[in-house]
Amino acid sequence: MPRTENGLKLLTKGYAWLPDERRRSGKRAVGMLLGGLPAVGIEGPDAARFLYDEQHVRRSHALPEPVQATLFGKGAVHTLDGELHRVRKAMFVALLMREEGIESLVRLTTAAWDAAVPEWTRRPEIVLFDEASRVLAGSVTRWTGVPVSDDEVPDLARDLVSMIDGFASGGPRHLRARLARRRRERWLARLVSDVRSGATRVAEGSAVDVVAHHRDADGERLSPRVAAVELLNIIRPTTAVAWFMAFSGHALIRWPENRVRLASGDPAFAEAWAHEVRRFYPFAPFIGGRAPQRLEFDGESIPENAMVLLDLYGQNHDPALWDTPYAFRPERFVDREIGEFELVPQGGGDPRTNHRCPGEQITVALLGALAVRLARLRVEVPEQDLDIALHRIPAKPASGVVLQVRGTA
Repeated sequence: MPRTENGLKLLTKGYAWLPDERRRSGKRAVGMLLGGLPAVGIEGPDAARFLYDEQHVRRSHALPEPVQATLFGKGAVHTLDGELHRVRKAMFVALLMREEGIESLVRLTTAAWDAAVPEWTRRPEIVLFDEASRVLAGSVTRWTGVPVSDDEVPDLARDLVSMIDGFASGGPRHLRARLARRRRERWLARLVSDVRSGATRVAEGSAVDVVAHHRDADGERLSPRVAAVELLNIIRPTTAVAWFMAFSGHALIRWPENRVRLASGDPAFAEAWAHEVRRFYPFAPFIGGRAPQRLEFDGESIPENAMVLLDLYGQNHDPALWDTPYAFRPERFVDREIGEFELVPQGGGDPRTNHRCPGEQITVALLGALAVRLARLRVEVPEQDLDIALHRIPAKPASGVVLQVRGTA
């Protein structure tokens, strides 16, 4: 069957695009053209295993330039394969998957949230998304060892949000993302150079210290610009938890029966809440790479150099994996073992060895801790637009979730 161009469908349908194409074909793999180039969309745990096998799919030369120039940065770990990827990834694993490191970031962030609440009560209303992004940006930047003042945090948060918000768009959103990345890469590259020269001292073992002195597989240190890219690949995705906090606010408004149990601080339910928010709400629509040779998956031919796209949103709503997938039910994750290729809001597989985000544990820990505090707020919810447009990538509630904070329960 001849492949048809799907670029316009992606632009108009967003998260619904790949699930709709697969339903139409009746298969877990569907071939198409994107921008005139061959592509295949796949879904399911076997598809995730297939994608993360470097014999099948590789990341080098796979990310489009607009995505590198906004979201990930040029020369980032996401663009590497083989030994280059393994050595660079080991640096991130050491920084982001240590239990004591995660705990210290959660402490910093919850303390910043608690300090912000009294000021929120003095304002007529707050936008949850904006306030969460500032709390997260300030906390994670300080946690990495980057010197930043309170006055600098709002502009920093705005730039980090812009990098994420504009990666899949054109026009002003995309231009803001490019300018924000350029500005922050220069800022952090200067810091790396100063740390190496001794002009600025940072804590030994901090992310700034580790990244500044990291040596790649070739034995060479990262250029200051690439070191800045990788520091942003710690700071930016942590700030992106603001999207999940806005979704948490949306969920508490839509399904308030969860508030008391979440506010109780039960660790099992808080973690289940984090998983269900990440499963239910739209975050990353898909991830992908290129096929190094001609392949086949589920009866669909994959031409050499074709894009292979794993349908994350579709898999997180697959009725074969999730009972009532379009119902928001955090309790589904209480006492449930989650397969590494099953729940894939931030990719699948083992984050220590492949391209799955090594900061996923941080996301779950921060989201669980902050969602409990959100549920404990005494709030009134003014009339607002809480629609979530699936054609917009990345999606979020239109209003950002406006709250009138009266205090803490």
